[in-house]
Amino acid sequence: MTISPPKEAGSAVGAGDAQRNIWLLVAAQSLGGAAPPIIISLGGIVGQTLASTPTLATLPVSLYQLGLALSTIPAAILMRRLGRRSAYVLGAMLGCIAGLIATFGVLQGNFVTFCLGTAMAGFYGACVQSYRFAATDVVEPHQRSQAISRIMVGGLVAAIIGPQVVIWTRDAWPMAPFAGSFLGQACLALLALPILWMLRTPPPASATVTGAVRPLGTIARSPAFVVSVTAGVVSYGLMAFIMTAAPMAMVGCGHTVGEAALGIQWHVLAMFAPSFFTGHLIARFGKISITVLGLLLIAGSGLLALAGLELLHFWGSLILLGVGWNFGFIGATAMVTDTYTPAERTKVQALNDLLVFGTVAIASFGSGRLLNTAGWETINTLMLPLIALVLAMLGWLALHKRRAAAPTGC
Repeated sequence: MTISPPKEAGSAVGAGDAQRNIWLLVAAQSLGGAAPPIIISLGGIVGQTLASTPTLATLPVSLYQLGLALSTIPAAILMRRLGRRSAYVLGAMLGCIAGLIATFGVLQGNFVTFCLGTAMAGFYGACVQSYRFAATDVVEPHQRSQAISRIMVGGLVAAIIGPQVVIWTRDAWPMAPFAGSFLGQACLALLALPILWMLRTPPPASATVTGAVRPLGTIARSPAFVVSVTAGVVSYGLMAFIMTAAPMAMVGCGHTVGEAALGIQWHVLAMFAPSFFTGHLIARFGKISITVLGLLLIAGSGLLALAGLELLHFWGSLILLGVGWNFGFIGATAMVTDTYTPAERTKVQALNDLLVFGTVAIASFGSGRLLNTAGWETINTLMLPLIALVLAMLGWLALHKRRAAAPTGC
């Protein structure tokens, strides 16, 4: 795909810089995207060791997701005032510090310190999640889905790096298992700093973007925004819900920690590997159709999980969950980019991510409680009616758009 800069930003970002930024963001995504697999695959397991009660085991993961959600608005403000590059560099610096704090928490056996480290990592996570929107800032509107898809390819590399860091470093301190993995998380953020510094992004949006700006409430009430965000919330929320509970469920069913980590690795690979062609599928079949396919695959993952507790049931379910998330989340993100103008993009992107990752934080914490009180089967059963509701909403939106596009008169 040849990247063309958007007409409204052509003076700020040329075609060469746009192409260069895309690949730098892919590299930054590869490093920054490796942190969540480390936190998610180990947060619950370390939490079980350090927490005073089993119901708090997933609190470190939930605090990471909550930190991410709460950081979306501050991160967006920094991007608007300072520019994306400065905000992203600051995010990577905080990501490095967060990894060091989490490492210290594990070494000291201090649950509160460990939770502080995972929560601080949320700001870096908020910056990493916005890389996909940074890519859309420098391309033509019809290339947005392909640009998003290309950035998400970086997650494929992250899917390899993150779990392998866990496997290689988990025994670096024999008396403090997994402390080395969080030190590795800090090192990955440090490696991302020079890459982010090389970005050539447009000046801060407040200095360059003009035009009518609708109130955020008006945009948030529009049917297209409501359905798009709901699809993104459910796609990401269910994925986080199941992925957070899966490692603990696997260990509880007699599988090893290594098998659980590999299961997460296969899952994250499945999350990002389709990104090579998701953008092309969206261009051919439409954003709504691919989002629907993603949700159907997530439902299929739940049905497979209900079929048994063998290793292949867990791994197969996680793989289907990953592919479903890819189609559902990229499709929903592409739908959101159609709901705002260039002058509105920063605040709408921030609201979208606040809603998505706020839900993810609740889901990751709730999964630990539900796993301990109701079991793995209940978790997978409860997702099915929710998916059915979102599919109905997407069907309504598709019908509404079809009717709006139909010629009137005779």
